[in-house]
Amino acid sequence: MSAGLGTVTSVPISRGDRLRILHTSDWHLGRTLHGVDLLEHQRAFLDHLVEVVREREVDVVLVAGDVYDRAIPAVPTVRLLSEALGRLSEAATVVVTPGNHDSAVRLGFGAGLMRDGVHLLASVEALDEPVVVSDGDGPVAFYGLPYLDPDSVRGLLAADGDEPLARSHDAVVTAALDRVRADLATRPGTRSVVLAHAFVVGGTASESERDIRVGGVDSVPSSSFEGFDYVALGHLHGAQSIGTGSPVIRYSGSPLAFSFGEKNQVKSSALVDLDSDGRVEVELIPAPVPRRLAEVTGDLATLLGGEFDDLRDAWLRVFVTDPVHPANLHALVRDHFPYALAIQHTPVGGVSVSDRRAVAADADPVEVAVDFVAFATGGAPTETEAAVLRTAYETALARETSL
Repeated sequence: MSAGLGTVTSVPISRGDRLRILHTSDWHLGRTLHGVDLLEHQRAFLDHLVEVVREREVDVVLVAGDVYDRAIPAVPTVRLLSEALGRLSEAATVVVTPGNHDSAVRLGFGAGLMRDGVHLLASVEALDEPVVVSDGDGPVAFYGLPYLDPDSVRGLLAADGDEPLARSHDAVVTAALDRVRADLATRPGTRSVVLAHAFVVGGTASESERDIRVGGVDSVPSSSFEGFDYVALGHLHGAQSIGTGSPVIRYSGSPLAFSFGEKNQVKSSALVDLDSDGRVEVELIPAPVPRRLAEVTGDLATLLGGEFDDLRDAWLRVFVTDPVHPANLHALVRDHFPYALAIQHTPVGGVSVSDRRAVAADADPVEVAVDFVAFATGGAPTETEAAVLRTAYETALARETSL
């Protein structure tokens, strides 16, 4: 029977002298990269995940939030998740929690009707009700903390009769974990794993995570997670560990790069072996790379001259440094680099243009247009171009006064 919204469930497992967990997060199904549809690449990652589960005899698969990229996903995205959960649950127990991109209500809807082996832990009220998996060494309790928006849950997580908690991630996550610890205390000898979607102090962010600050603060101290054996985190897109002591706290990171700031990250899933005494060993399983990301910088002649031809098959961000904006810039770059996703003109040695400023009511419109051309292209317009601007303005003015 599925754990649904948090009902305690016991799943017997007997695969040797350890419980093997595959920790993933931040699938962001349905996301694009500079307009490129990533769904087929995400499908390839999920195929890879199924292979890892089968080949490495994984007992439990964890997805720590941001399964979807948006609260209302497209139909093909929903189908992809449904297929993936079905295939994974044929070989392992699957535990999923929502993140800040998901809608907890929509992701958790119908959780009680899910197929055996799939557990969607989306309820704040039931976050202290674990999925319990038993191996040869006894039970392991998996607690799922959905993303906790302070403004939404600080009343729910306050003690009965108390005022709402402070408006901070620290306050609501600490209160949630206190509830989890209280339940764990009633289960002597039980090892414990917590899934949480949060920004924990010590983590390194990327460009592509959504800002979750409330009251100017977005972080939770790692000390909040004391007392557990393994903490499976989601939200940050780079795979990383937090601290070096106990418990073992890790971000699995996202399976794909979602920004050029992630171009040097090695995407992976964390294969976690949990021993009988709660000791943890972690192996990172590299994820497939659909297409590498890179950046190139130079004037247009250099960029098209062959120096960077080894990157023609990469997704590129291109910085063009010509002092004046080259004609047909985007067409020329994309013809040479077919997978260039972002092209930016960053002039070096051009006319120095001051910061944006307010335009006075009595300013000459043609001079304003000339300044804009210099700002946008890095070079002042030629005499011919300036004459075109003045002619255009005067023509427009004449038509306006003739009405």
